[in-house]
Amino acid sequence: MENIHKRYLKNPVSEDLKDRMVFVGGPRQVGKTTFALTFLSEPTEKHPAYLNWDHIPTRSSLLKGELPARQKCIVLDEIHKFARWRNLLKGFYDTNKSEVSFIITGSARLDYYSKGGDSLQGRYHYYRLHPFSLTELNKEPTMDDFRNLLRFGGFPEPCLRGKERFWRRWQRERTRRVIYEDIRDLENVKDISLLELLSGELPNRVGSPLSVKNLKELLEVSHETVERWLKIFERMYYCFRIPPYGPPKVRAVKKEQKLYLWDWSIIPEQGPRFENFIGSYLLKYCHFMEDTEGYGMELRFLRDTDKREVDFVVLKEGKPLFAVECKTGEKNINPSLFYFKERTNIPKFYQVHQGAGDFMKKGVRVLPVTTFCKELHLP
Repeated sequence: MENIHKRYLKNPVSEDLKDRMVFVGGPRQVGKTTFALTFLSEPTEKHPAYLNWDHIPTRSSLLKGELPARQKCIVLDEIHKFARWRNLLKGFYDTNKSEVSFIITGSARLDYYSKGGDSLQGRYHYYRLHPFSLTELNKEPTMDDFRNLLRFGGFPEPCLRGKERFWRRWQRERTRRVIYEDIRDLENVKDISLLELLSGELPNRVGSPLSVKNLKELLEVSHETVERWLKIFERMYYCFRIPPYGPPKVRAVKKEQKLYLWDWSIIPEQGPRFENFIGSYLLKYCHFMEDTEGYGMELRFLRDTDKREVDFVVLKEGKPLFAVECKTGEKNINPSLFYFKERTNIPKFYQVHQGAGDFMKKGVRVLPVTTFCKELHLP
């Protein structure tokens, strides 16, 4: 694996810092603070320009309106925990923007908080930092790179360690922190133990149409409660759902949604885990295009009432760019690809697999996962 200290957002964030603040959100332990520190002369928490709201002396200085002297870039971590953080930040930025750049990192809900008022309107750009993908770890990825990433996930610590024991312990600790710290502190949830039960069940629901009805029966709560809990998990970057794509000439399903996890490594079955791996890469691509270029991007799936299905469709400004089907093997092409190719305006169809073959058949490109990830041109 190549040097991964330079994350894929480094260049666009550097450019935006010239005239805006930059907010960096994303899942717990995805590397937001580590990434922000790379903009300082020495990437360490000991740097005077790294200001963490949880540090009491730092908090006192910030409340007095004090910033460290002679610093071109300042990293503010967890400042959203202060009730009036927007006004505090607005004051710092408006009086120092010609001399100082500001990077704001913190909870997965940083973007959720920032939408609560418009006092910072026009003063910042928001980025979502994703876990490692194949091409971020290695510009010329191998199948060994892919297998390691599929097994240990893309979160920096377990991914780079590559050790089973470390991965298991990290998983347990992270899940409990998301539920018993982040969600408990930030959301009004009474039955917090049921959230842990739900989090353990979601890996078994990946890739199939999600039945909220089944979940409510399992947890013995109302439909509205399950839906609210799922939205909390989405806001915490624990999972994401994608809606169906319904082109005019296809009797597409309209209401079903499919669920995926930000950490695919906890999915027990190999097929759904691989599908989630590709889905995460496509979501990263969509978020990158939105956050850096401002395009409206959507990740969807295609399924008709006769249960013909293609795993993913990527849309740009409402128009389909390409569709992707995931298969562990390369020999059997999903017939739905040919069916939908004839009946939709989707210009490109891919079937991505874990083998070595790369060929075209009736307008469908069948290619290895390593090739697909390289050709999608995500930095």
